[in-house]
Amino acid sequence: MTPADIDDIPMQNPCAQCGTPIPFPDWIEPGEGRVSYLWKCQACGYRFEAVAIFDEHAIQHPPLAA
Repeated sequence: MTPADIDDIPMQNPCAQCGTPIPFPDWIEPGEGRVSYLWKCQACGYRFEAVAIFDEHAIQHPPLAA
């Protein structure tokens, strides 16, 4: 699996509880056909997970090289 590029990491995601922008995720966990992001809001302390699920085409035909 290709490591995440800094341009691929979501930033300024709003907190699911209070709406305050969170600069970057605390944890990124790649998986088969998905990437999970763990967020923690510094303003209210709320933690939540967001999951990016790739379409079937991306799973069947991953990039061969960078």
